Amino acid sequence: MPTRTADRRPRLTRVDGPEELRRRCDRIRAAGLSLGLVPTMGALHAGHRQLIQRSRAECDRTVVSIFVNPTQFGPAEDFDRYPRPLDTDLAVCTELGVDLAYVPSDAVMYPEGFSTRVNPWGALAETLEGARRPGHFDGVATVVTKLLVTARPDRAYFGHKDAQQCAVVRRLAADLDTGTEIVVCPTVRDADGLALSSRNARLDAAERLQALAIPAALAAADAAFRLGERDAEAIRDLVLRRLAESPGLAVDYVAVVDAETFLPVTRMHVRCEILIAARIGRTRLIDVLTPGTDERLAVGVGG
Repeated sequence: MPTRTADRRPRLTRVDGPEELRRRCDRIRAAGLSLGLVPTMGALHAGHRQLIQRSRAECDRTVVSIFVNPTQFGPAEDFDRYPRPLDTDLAVCTELGVDLAYVPSDAVMYPEGFSTRVNPWGALAETLEGARRPGHFDGVATVVTKLLVTARPDRAYFGHKDAQQCAVVRRLAADLDTGTEIVVCPTVRDADGLALSSRNARLDAAERLQALAIPAALAAADAAFRLGERDAEAIRDLVLRRLAESPGLAVDYVAVVDAETFLPVTRMHVRCEILIAARIGRTRLIDVLTPGTDERLAVGVGG
């Protein structure tokens, strides 16, 4: 694995447009330096910090994009309520030694006359999140493609919590010959096991307690797998039973899929993922676990 060159790092530079981002990234590559990209929608938390730190460790320079992408939100979703603490986010980038913060406006990313979308298809993009949020992965794929085309990073870093998004982006990067390695980093969790998300801030104390049924259900599934259970439907039923212990939690789906194809499986194996989507009040949360890995979840109790 390449190591970062020893140098005096420049201060954080904010970039607002694609032309300047392209020019600055071209200069980085021309100097023989590697470039990492961390795409975000802002409201940076410890999960984002992990992605940035991983990029800083593996690449000579790091660019963080901060853009709440309107095209990946449905009409009934929370685009207008999504947190946008830009000053705080830029302070985090400065603290962590980020080189470039790309902060485009909606008008910059989608100027008048914009008429092109990247449309992933098949099981990766049309099931689960894709089925329940029509157009979501078109929006994700379009904005990620724009970032990869403009910055041309050596690596781009994503969190495993958004497992289906990671699979879509991996396929996109390979299919479009971007030359970018997609690096998926482990889910970061709070001490109680809840996966970090910018949406967690909207949970009140009672809702937060209810939400702990999600990591508890995944922990129960992982324990069953480690004890030898391989029947996917039995694992799914176990997860649903544990989630039902929190009456305030409305389950959207529980699925056991192959991590590469996102097709459902009948027998569990080491490349499976268990995915959960559920709502608590007005907040929708997702989580994922690859059973049998070294990841450990705190076993919270909802209800």
